[in-house]
Amino acid sequence: MQASEVPTEAPKSKYASLATPAVRGLLKTHGVDILHVNGTGKDGRVMKEDVLKFVQKRDSPTGALSTTPSAPPSITPDTRQSETVTNLTPVQSSMFKTMTKSLNIPHFLYADELKTSNVTAIRKKLSSDSRDPKKITFLPFVVKAVSLALNDFPVLNAKVDTSTDQLKLIMRSKHNIGIAMDTPNGLVVPNIKDVASLSILDIAAEITRLSTLGKQGKLTSADMSGGTITVSNIGNIGGTYVAPVLVPTEVAILGIGRTRVLPVFDEDGQVAKGELVNFSWSADHRVVDGATMARMGNRVRELIEAPELMLLNLR
Repeated sequence: MQASEVPTEAPKSKYASLATPAVRGLLKTHGVDILHVNGTGKDGRVMKEDVLKFVQKRDSPTGALSTTPSAPPSITPDTRQSETVTNLTPVQSSMFKTMTKSLNIPHFLYADELKTSNVTAIRKKLSSDSRDPKKITFLPFVVKAVSLALNDFPVLNAKVDTSTDQLKLIMRSKHNIGIAMDTPNGLVVPNIKDVASLSILDIAAEITRLSTLGKQGKLTSADMSGGTITVSNIGNIGGTYVAPVLVPTEVAILGIGRTRVLPVFDEDGQVAKGELVNFSWSADHRVVDGATMARMGNRVRELIEAPELMLLNLR
C-alpha cells in the first residue's frame, strides 16, 4: 500500500506523530486509539505489529484489553405449556353430573344477616360445665332450626317430579337434612335422617359421625341418599358470602358464611359487640316464590337469634 493512498489525520500526540501513515490507517481500520497502544519502536513509536497485537488481545473472548464489554448471553424462557391428562375422581364425576343437572334449574338467591350471640352464649355455657362438658358447634343449632321451620313451610322439603308430562310436586314428611362436607376425596353431602325426631345433642353426634366417616372415605350409600334439603357451612373455611347451588332432588339449600364480630346497636340503642353471620338461601324458582323463601328465612333467623324458642317447639 502506498503512503499517499492512506488519508492522514492530525496528530493527537507525539506518539501519533511518530506513527507512519500505514500504521495510522491500520489504527483507523480497527478503531483503535493510538494512546491505548504500547509502542515498541524507537522513541515509543507505534509499529504495525503493536497495533495487530493490541487488536488480537482486545478481540479475544478473555482479552483483558477489550474496550467493549461483552453482552450477557440471551436467555429465552421456555413458554411452552405443560399439560397432563388425568381422569376425574369418583367424587368429581358424581359432582359433575349432579351440578350439570342442577344448573338446568332456575335458581334465585335470598340472603339475610343473623345475630348469633345468644347461641354462642349457650355453647360456652355447655362447654364450661365441668360435670358434663360437650363441644357443640353452631351447625347443630342451624340444622334443628331449619327442621322446625320446615314444619311451617313444608314445600321447601319437597321435590319436583319431571319424569312425566304431568309435572308433580312430591311432599316429604321426613326432614333428612344434608350437610355439605369438605373431605380429602372432595365435596360430599351425607344427610342426617329424620332431624325432627332428634335433639340438638343428637344432631351434633350425627354430624361428628358423618364427618369422621367422610374423612376416612367410609360413607355408605345410606348416608348419602334420601336428602330433602341441604345446609352448606362454608364459613368454617373462611367465606363470608356464598351463592349455593341446588341439589337436583331438592328445592332449597342454605349456605352459611363466616361469623364476624361487629359493633351493633342493642335494645337500648347503645353500641355493643355483636356476632353476625350471613345466611344465603337458594331455591327452585319453578315452584318456590320469593315470599315463601323469605318467610322461611325469617323463621330460621328468629329461632337462631332466640334459641330458647326451640325449646317451645320440641316434642
